[in-house]
Amino acid sequence: MLSRCCWKMESSHLPCAWGNPVGAAVVRASPEDFQVDEVLGFPPEGEGQHLLLKIRKRNTNTQWLARQLARFARVPARSVGFAGLKDRCASTTQWFSIDLAGKREPVWSTFNSEQVQILETARHSRKLRRGSLQGNRFTLLLRQLDGDHRELESRLQQIAADGVPNYFGEQRFGRDNANLKQAEALFGGKIRVSNRHKKGLYLSAARSLLFNQVLARRVMNATWRRVLPGEVVMLAGSRSFFTVDALSEQIEQRLAAGDIQPTAPLWGRGLPLARDQALILETAALQGFQSWCNGLEAAGLKQERRPTQLRPVALDWEWLGEETLRLSFFLSAGGYATAVLRELVSFTTPR
Repeated sequence: MLSRCCWKMESSHLPCAWGNPVGAAVVRASPEDFQVDEVLGFPPEGEGQHLLLKIRKRNTNTQWLARQLARFARVPARSVGFAGLKDRCASTTQWFSIDLAGKREPVWSTFNSEQVQILETARHSRKLRRGSLQGNRFTLLLRQLDGDHRELESRLQQIAADGVPNYFGEQRFGRDNANLKQAEALFGGKIRVSNRHKKGLYLSAARSLLFNQVLARRVMNATWRRVLPGEVVMLAGSRSFFTVDALSEQIEQRLAAGDIQPTAPLWGRGLPLARDQALILETAALQGFQSWCNGLEAAGLKQERRPTQLRPVALDWEWLGEETLRLSFFLSAGGYATAVLRELVSFTTPR
């Protein structure tokens, strides 16, 4: 099993791509300092048994809100869907779906509170599934910012041009890495988990840990934006991927154009998808993690891939005084805003 030091997945323990942070700041001083707006990427159909609700929430957990919606609509919890988890300590908008087949639609105005407001409703034919979103728009305020303005803006220009390593954020691992501790206990046969949601959290955390280990190795040897021999590349804007047997000018051109992206494994059953130099790197990065790989395979997960590079779209910034900086950008589904922030500043969050 892993030593507890392997659970230290705070941002400071993962290598940065562009050097040390060039400042220090406070984030999430209030929920309004961390705004997230979900982008589904498709319009509601306007008819169907499912009701889509666009909701603004403040300091509210996504899963808790889903349970409250089910209770209010008098439907089972499984009848409520959402595309992604959103930060609790934030002001966010996101979509939920509720299967109202054979049921009268509730009066949603009576559901609103100081923390939750229904912004929009529309009918749809399908339940929202996890991952069925295009991405998220972020607007972040960095307060008490200590750093040279020119250095900060230079680093932002670097991030805008070349992106950042696509690390999973700390929230994936639970408070004090609780999800990783439970995953280790699960893989070691010390606990049994019948709750599907909790088990999914533990397996996801373990998978994310292994991905970050491979990506960290690629950041350290400066290959996280390069295509290696035997690389598994993903087509931009999709989940389709293929293995590059031999490097060529065409592959390099497609990489430069953003048409393809290097990837690292989301571990599961099956033979490794990478080959040659890419496989050697992944194998070396995961030495000592065999029990975790075995545990994920035994749980029935299939091998998947995730891009190693995260590109903030429409990255913009504005100074609101000497010590406050507002950032705005769009990230595709699965991207963490903290992966962007950690390349710019070391940050703390008020408790």
